[in-house]
Amino acid sequence: MTPAPRKVSVREHAWLCTEPVAASLDRAQVSESAFDYLCRLSERFSRGGARLLQLEGRRRLKLDNFVGVIQTPCGTVLEIVPKHHAEGGSLAEARALLRKLLLALLDLPTRDVGVASLQLFDAPLSEWVMGRFLQELDTLVSRGLRFEYQRVDEELTFLRGQLNLNQQLRQPPGREHRFHVRHEVYLPDRPENRLLKLALDRVRQATQDANHWRLAQELSFRLAEIPASRQIEQDFRAWGQDRLLAHYRPIKPWCELILNQHMPLAVAGDYQGISLLFPMEKLFERFVARWLRGSLATGVDMRTPARNQSLCDHQQKPIFQLEPDILIADGGQRWILDTKWKLLDAGNRADKYGLSQSDFYQLFAYGQKYLGGAGRMALIYPRTETFRNPLAPFDFGGGLSLEVLPFDLDLECLAGLERLDLPQRRGRMVA
Repeated sequence: MTPAPRKVSVREHAWLCTEPVAASLDRAQVSESAFDYLCRLSERFSRGGARLLQLEGRRRLKLDNFVGVIQTPCGTVLEIVPKHHAEGGSLAEARALLRKLLLALLDLPTRDVGVASLQLFDAPLSEWVMGRFLQELDTLVSRGLRFEYQRVDEELTFLRGQLNLNQQLRQPPGREHRFHVRHEVYLPDRPENRLLKLALDRVRQATQDANHWRLAQELSFRLAEIPASRQIEQDFRAWGQDRLLAHYRPIKPWCELILNQHMPLAVAGDYQGISLLFPMEKLFERFVARWLRGSLATGVDMRTPARNQSLCDHQQKPIFQLEPDILIADGGQRWILDTKWKLLDAGNRADKYGLSQSDFYQLFAYGQKYLGGAGRMALIYPRTETFRNPLAPFDFGGGLSLEVLPFDLDLECLAGLERLDLPQRRGRMVA
């Protein structure tokens, strides 16, 4: 194990600098090398169309709305947690929220014994992910790895399987006593196991937790005969879906996370470290969509996102595709819902509560194209101390209206859901 790195925990939109500051969730000091690495990383993100941070001068930067963990080559572990409270909020609460959102992203159950115990796990997200992967791998190995028969061609001093006549007839003089045979061997060398071995190797080299390292070492000995994957994407495409591999399903999302295959954005480097980054708006969108899907009555159609309308046509072809986060249809009725990860202030009418005019233009276009200019729409924001209840409806005219609703991430409920008159399951929690 390498020496323990320096850990820095902040919230999204926090300030980072190289000079000494009073550390908090909204500001922290990092080393010169870590600062330079973040600047280089931001340039890579910018080339890909994303913004990781804003640089102010040569000694100060402000993070954007990405959350997760960045592990720098110099050993600094930067943990970025969600900011879902306008004021206050603890690191433990933010970590618990991020893990809950991550489980929704992976489409895993949020209420099981393992997750409940890990809510108290005082470590950055990457260690939590590695711990979950190791737990699932330990369970899988205990239940038994899946083997498969593989054909082997070799030269032996005895007959085994089928004699390869073409090779045997070409034997040179003096080697007639050796046989070219073809037979099948029952081996664990299959795509799923190769990916698990590669993920285990990365965890074993990256973890700073003694218990994780010991378990990883033990599992490494038990998987010693399996080669690590050399073609990650190809092996993931070949991951089996039959019932004999049902016990592999729980570990696949964690393996994808470790190998940078399941994230909206991943940070990969040549050094030994595991970095995970997620756009907060995507996590919030996925969590709300999953909650809504569970609240709707059976038979109601829900698309996330919808992609069948464009703003206009150009040369008889559609251009500027319109993609609302959520489209719900029940018979002839339709609803448009869009999620925004932004903290509103319901008491600040002068500043329009913090709402964006461009978002309203966007929703108006959705209403015209998807609802025919008449129907109900909603913008969903996180519920905070300054935004506890729905705002008064916004009327676009012509029968098209927009609700602005708060979603409580702690209680997992949507305030004002009844205003939309959606077909719901009985007993679903609203506020």
